[in-house]
Formats: sequence, C-alpha cells, structure tokens
Amino acid sequence: MATKLPDDLSLAPLDGEPRGLSEWLTTFHLASVVLDPYTNESSWVLKSAVRILEEFRGSDARVNFIVTAGSDDALAFLGPLTEQFLVFCDPDRSVVRAMGLERLPAFVFTRVDREVVAVAEGWNAPEWHAVAEAIAETTRWNVPTIPSPGDPVAFAGTPVTG
Repeated sequence: MATKLPDDLSLAPLDGEPRGLSEWLTTFHLASVVLDPYTNESSWVLKSAVRILEEFRGSDARVNFIVTAGSDDALAFLGPLTEQFLVFCDPDRSVVRAMGLERLPAFVFTRVDREVVAVAEGWNAPEWHAVAEAIAETTRWNVPTIPSPGDPVAFAGTPVTG
C-alpha cells in the first residue's frame, strides 16, 4: 500500500537549508537509501547501496542517501560519498517516520506525487530488487542486478526506534 508523504515534510541536505519535499520532487522522483550510521547493519549494505544508486544515476530518479543523524555524523559515516551523492540528514527521524519505515537500512522509492510506492527494509535482495524494478518501470530505466557478487546475506536490519 502506497504512503502519501505530507505536504509540510522537509528534507535537509548535508550542510544546506531544509527545503520542502515538493521542491525536491518538482522534476525527479527520489530513489533513497535510508541509513542509520550508528548501526553495523547500515555499514554492511553501503557498498551494495552505492552500486545500486549508481546504476540509477541519469534516470529520472534523484539518487540519494537519507542518514538518521546530523551533518557531522553523516559526513563521518559516508566520507567521500557525500561528494558523489545527494545526502539528506534526518536526525529526528521525522522523514523516516513519515515514510512508515520500521527497520533500517531501507531502500525507498518516492514518486513526484509524494507517494512512497516501493520499500525494502533491512537487506533482502528480492525486496531491494522489487524496489529497483518499480524505479526502472516508472523511469523507463534498466533494472540493476540484485543480488550481485559481494552483496551481503539477508538480514532484518535494526528498529527505527533504536
């Protein structure tokens, strides 16, 4: 079931001013990998997440990370990836709650109409593949190979509530 994100939800880019969700969705959908930098599980999926997001670069989806931390901790966790990807900080987890997420890491596809239409929580290759298929179908793009050699084994992730 799709979740419609509220009009007043804002996304804060790393070292930038928060902007309303509608400003981020004017032209492009959002293909987001949501990470909790304080857990091992989010680090386990990072290499795979980068590979998957890279394959959608150039599509009509704005590839990004949403990190449940302030800018200093997001920068420490992602390092040079912050120069390659759009990174949003969600230290109070308001975006995560609005998306209806219960476990992290997660892969989330939000269309320009603010509908969260595909979600995978934790790491489960078939579920992440289903999100990738939804992105590819909507943007008329190629579906990345998931799983791929080097991807982690399935794990449930950690509760959003900590």
